[in-house]
Amino acid sequence: MTPEEKERLQAAVKEIAAILYKNTSPSELESLEGIEKTVRSQMLEYVSPEIGLFFIEQTTGTNKGRPRQIKSCVGELPITEKQAQKLGLEPRSHLSPVLEKCSFRLCANESYQNAELELEALTGVKVGHSTLHRLVSRQDLPQPSALQAVSEVSLDGGKVRLRTPKGQECEWRDYKAVRLGGIYYGAFFHDHQSLLDWVNSQRLVTPLVCLGDGHDGVWKLFTEIGSSSTRLEILDWYHLRENLYKVGGSLKRLKLAENLLWIGEVDATIALFVDLAKKQAKNFCAYLNKHRSRIINYGYYQAEQICSIGSGSVESAIKQIGLRLKLSGAQWNPANVPSILQLRCAYLNGQLAI
Repeated sequence: MTPEEKERLQAAVKEIAAILYKNTSPSELESLEGIEKTVRSQMLEYVSPEIGLFFIEQTTGTNKGRPRQIKSCVGELPITEKQAQKLGLEPRSHLSPVLEKCSFRLCANESYQNAELELEALTGVKVGHSTLHRLVSRQDLPQPSALQAVSEVSLDGGKVRLRTPKGQECEWRDYKAVRLGGIYYGAFFHDHQSLLDWVNSQRLVTPLVCLGDGHDGVWKLFTEIGSSSTRLEILDWYHLRENLYKVGGSLKRLKLAENLLWIGEVDATIALFVDLAKKQAKNFCAYLNKHRSRIINYGYYQAEQICSIGSGSVESAIKQIGLRLKLSGAQWNPANVPSILQLRCAYLNGQLAI
């Protein structure tokens, strides 16, 4: 911008400001907050839409076609069919791409009602909570593709509270979450095939470390990821240790067992408990036998930094997804769960960056 252009712009801005000030009630200008709100609303109503429209006409080179009103972060814009085609605007969309992303980001963290309030407070643009709900429900956000080869996959299950008829007890159902390389999030509700397709579509290295707790459903899914010859299945150390201390009894024996398990000595650990009559001890021995091929020399793997020894990354993902799913009092229609899981993961994956 040349000095002459800056001078002309400054003069035009001052003239606009004087007109807006003249048409503002003094009661709206008694505080800085009042001035901020007034100026923003006037800009959105009178100034920025005209500037936006000028940019659109100059960029597209046309103003032909039937117009539709588009809500945007610069106010309402009457965009014609021809302009919408050239700008890549989705058919029947009434929100601009930036305002849509702002809406998604808020809906990924807040209830739809709160997102409506927050969106208006932050942008000055009002979008109803029902509109936000429909926007999220019909959106298909693609799962990301890992930019690098994936060496670790961790799986875990989370809970979602489903809506039930009034007077009936609430129902909690499982969904599955997966974390690729401790970076990318994915969550799927009653759709194991999509989870498997997404993971298997990535560039998986050999060996592929598969981390999970003792849940049968997790290991059943792992059998369909990669191949048996390329998978290195590892039982989460922290889950293993937690189950050990559920046995109870002698602390000395428990500490010795922990030291043995840390170096992958399954048989020596079982020998410590095999003669105990306690049900917890027998259950723990059965648990060790069931997962013995997944119990590694944790100390060596950690010291050599070969791979992770715990599925904390996916457990963290479950907690972060739960921040949206488990809002106070939230109950979900089963049909709406996949879309909110998809939205929350897209937010955590950075796909909604503006």
